[in-house]
Amino acid sequence: MYKTVTNRRNVLRFKQFNRKGYSLFASIGREVIIGTLSVSTLTFAKAESVSTQSMKHDSIPEMSKKEVLLDGVSVTGSRAPMTALQSAKIVTVITREDIDRANAESINDLLKMATGVDVRQRSGFGVQTDISIDGGTFDQITILLNSVNISNPHTGHLAADFPVDLKDIERIEVLEGASARVFGCSAFSGAVNIITKCDSKSNIRIGTEGGSFGTFGTSAGVNIARGAWRNSLSGGYQQSDGGIDNSDFRRRRTFYEGAYNSNRLDLQWQVGLSSQDYGANTFYTSKFNNQYEENRRYLTSVTGDIKLLKGNKLHLLPTLYWNRSKDHYQLVRNTNFGENYHNTDVTGVGINSHIEWLLGKTALGAEIRRESILSTSLGALMDSADFKKVDDTDIFYTHKAHRTNTSIYLEHDIILRKFTISAGVLANRNTGLDNDFRFYPGVDISYRPSDNWKIYASWNKALRMPTYTDLYTSNSVQTGDVNLKPERNSVFKAGVRYRGHGIEGVISGFYSRGRDMIDWVYQTSSSTKYKAMNIGKLDNQGLSTDLTFDIPEITSNRNFFITQVKMGYAYLYQKHETDQEIFKSLYALEYLKHKFTAVVDHKIWNRLSASWSLRWQQRMNGYSPYTKIDCKIQWKADKYDLYIKADNIMNHRYYDLTDIRQPGIWIMAGGNFIINL
Repeated sequence: MYKTVTNRRNVLRFKQFNRKGYSLFASIGREVIIGTLSVSTLTFAKAESVSTQSMKHDSIPEMSKKEVLLDGVSVTGSRAPMTALQSAKIVTVITREDIDRANAESINDLLKMATGVDVRQRSGFGVQTDISIDGGTFDQITILLNSVNISNPHTGHLAADFPVDLKDIERIEVLEGASARVFGCSAFSGAVNIITKCDSKSNIRIGTEGGSFGTFGTSAGVNIARGAWRNSLSGGYQQSDGGIDNSDFRRRRTFYEGAYNSNRLDLQWQVGLSSQDYGANTFYTSKFNNQYEENRRYLTSVTGDIKLLKGNKLHLLPTLYWNRSKDHYQLVRNTNFGENYHNTDVTGVGINSHIEWLLGKTALGAEIRRESILSTSLGALMDSADFKKVDDTDIFYTHKAHRTNTSIYLEHDIILRKFTISAGVLANRNTGLDNDFRFYPGVDISYRPSDNWKIYASWNKALRMPTYTDLYTSNSVQTGDVNLKPERNSVFKAGVRYRGHGIEGVISGFYSRGRDMIDWVYQTSSSTKYKAMNIGKLDNQGLSTDLTFDIPEITSNRNFFITQVKMGYAYLYQKHETDQEIFKSLYALEYLKHKFTAVVDHKIWNRLSASWSLRWQQRMNGYSPYTKIDCKIQWKADKYDLYIKADNIMNHRYYDLTDIRQPGIWIMAGGNFIINL
């Protein structure tokens, strides 16, 4: 496992060293040789910190090479980059290995197995999915692609339309709890950061799959690596009849990523395109079961890392990004009844800086983000002379709205022998609210009594502006409110982690104190339209635990039949206080009270393996609990993999959201092939 040389130095050898700076290994406190040993990481591993001092010789055997490599990965838990060793934030990491094993068709499927995440699907294949964290709503989290905010101010319903394929992803980071000072005010209850990969070797990837409900998909990608340059281009197509009435869909995705890395300058740029056409069944109201929707998303960004001073102690990180989302909705498919068009543009520019000095790491930066919408219904009515024609139609955008969000932040991190302290504040001004700056402080603390144990606690404040849907919707089933107040919350989170010799356990709890929370509700017992309202005080309290067992490591038998077992459980209690009676909630009060997950991975024969997953959950507000079991059997070789997977083996018909029934069992088979160039 570890090689000991004659002078008693403790050495780790690694065969693969991809997209990581040498500096991260300094935090491990051991000598590292880039050599001839490959390692993997833990399933849904909690990225945590251990002591950054040089470890004692007699403690080294207690930590596996898996744990050392995982702790050396840089995670986005603070403004200044810190490795998982150093970070005081609670960050769940879904690794590349996890993605390969999982029975997943989309990013949304992966997130279902993360303990603190609630995923509510419209349609069985997650064409439209609501993602929330720690009892929040889908509008209260920030979605990032390579740390660039791609959240949609129109509505959080469209936030999970990702332009990347599962094969494009290196890892997914889930940051639980309010994270305003890290990702801005939209990170009200948490954030999901999708990190893509540019391989260090040039290759071509081809994949295809098909199965139940007329489902067919294909994908391809090419990666070109030349010296300091990396370029990766991928695309994919998928179609299906959806498995339930009016849930057919077609999906197309294209993603390009480039990178340049040198001693003084790192650059990364990305362009993403995605389009979806799908039957929307009863997505927004049970009164109409023949709804239809089309989504188009365009995104591009450029980020840089300019390294200054001796030893690259000072970093300047500029960011420029633009996102466009186009939405076409029909209340009755193939008619203009209840038809609406929306065009949302988001442009952002920011500069982040951080310096490493005697007293720790200090980060300072600012961002300006402009959000605008052209719509046939959302926003203020324009003068007729300003109407803009919708592309390829005879219809005009007649309404518009815009707002500018300005953020300034300051954060300081102190890394001591057993403590990590990260404290900072975000100053934020939004023109959609007023021209006053508001301040959102936060502090994260971790204590490491030993290499195996860690205790952590955090307190953070945040604010969320209403979406354009919250403010302006007006139709036969929903009414927004332009006078909505922004949501406010204050979150305290604490926990403890143990990691040692193939066993990892994490238990954590949180208390979220929410004020002026927004929900769509019935105001009276006879209401027929949902109304967007500030529903008063909403406090969420939760407890979660995760256990991971690396069986071969525990048994010291690398040929053991079972390779990994993971279990997770989350409990949530909600307290709601309001001056106005509410008769039905559409989102905020339909919280997930219980969630249990289990994953078992095992060998079958030679390169053939299987992964079984179970999810049981109980949702409040009239939903019946359900159990869902999935399985994936895979033959994995160096240059290809073949698989067959079965979703919902028990053929259980269940409901994730309102009256939208999810499909029963479906089976998919496919393969991926890699050609080195």
